[in-house]
Order: sequence, then C-alpha cells, then structure tokens
Amino acid sequence: MAIEVIICNNTILPRAIPEKFNSSILEQSNVDKILNLWRSNPMLIPRIAKVVINISVGGSSERLEKAVKLLNQLTGLEPSTRRAKKTIREFGISRRQPIAAVVTLRGSIAYEFLKKALSAVNNILKENSFDNYGNISFGIREHLLLPGIRYDPDIGIFGMDVAITVERPGYRVLRRRRCRVRSIPRRHRVTKDESMLFMEILFGVKITRGR
Repeated sequence: MAIEVIICNNTILPRAIPEKFNSSILEQSNVDKILNLWRSNPMLIPRIAKVVINISVGGSSERLEKAVKLLNQLTGLEPSTRRAKKTIREFGISRRQPIAAVVTLRGSIAYEFLKKALSAVNNILKENSFDNYGNISFGIREHLLLPGIRYDPDIGIFGMDVAITVERPGYRVLRRRRCRVRSIPRRHRVTKDESMLFMEILFGVKITRGR
C-alpha cells in the first residue's frame, strides 16, 4: 500500500519512513537494514529527481509530430525532439535526423503521471527494470492503457518508455559548473535494493523476478 508523499524542491519522497514493511521481493532482514539506514539520516532517504518520457518513432516526420502532440496532451509541457547519432540504412534513418520526442517531468507533475504510468502496467515492475544505481526504466505498450485516455484518430496509438531518476540529497553538487567533484561516492549512491523498496513504499508496486 502506497504512503503519503511530499514534494520538496521538485523531488518526490515519502513523508515518513515506516517502522515495518513487507517487500514483495527483498528478504525481511534486508528491508529492516535499509529502513534503519534511512531513519538514521534524512540525507540518505532516496527521492525521485525526475521522470523522462520518450516516444521513438524512427524516421517518420508525421508520426514524430503526432508523438510531440501526444506528450503535450499528457503532460501539459512542450516536448523536445531527439536526433539520430548515426545513420542506420536498414531503418531508413540518417544521422542527425529527428527520431524521438522526449519530455522531462519533475515535482507534482511527475508524481501524478507516475501513478497513471504504473497503473498502466498493473502496478508491477520487473527486477531487471532497476539498474545498479537505483534508476528505473519500463515501457508502456500503448498510451491508451493510461487511465482516463481515449483514442484520438488524429494521433493514433503510441508506446512509450518511462525512465525514473532516483537520487539522494546532495547529487546536485555534481551539476555545479565549478564543482571539482567528478562523481558521487559509492557509499552515497542509491542501491538497486533501496530503489526497489523505495518504489514499493512510495507507490505500492509489486516487484517480480520475471524477464
């Protein structure tokens, strides 16, 4: 069951860390260890920094325009386009050709979209959707699976990829222009287990080991 969240500096985090929690995938001893770690220091509690939605359309300029329109309707934000880094003749794609529409969400907009996106996958995420740095990526087969979305013949049907960036407080130091620090120490990085538990607590998702 999901818990109450707070939006702080455009990041999403739980209002309180539960005393006990039953994970769908982690051993209870591991869960208790992580919860104790988070309670010991607020600077160690992970938070969602941003959510990136990507719709790849290949070399079709018409479908790209529709993808941009769709993302604008879903998020209320103006998407940007991404260009191909190299030529792929088999797919009719040339270098620097626009091939995808991307939008980045933060704060309350990201939270509301994530609730819909996770509902579209039945609130189930696979273990291999999490990388070793705690970030999450999953796909939505059709945007019509999002709650409240109706079919628009002028747009058609699109799938999309959703990428969630999970960080601890302090990561923004790396983004300072004059920062001499080149990387975050491993002890301060979000682990895969922490990210899985974080998503279970925050959104009530179930983690499976299936591929």
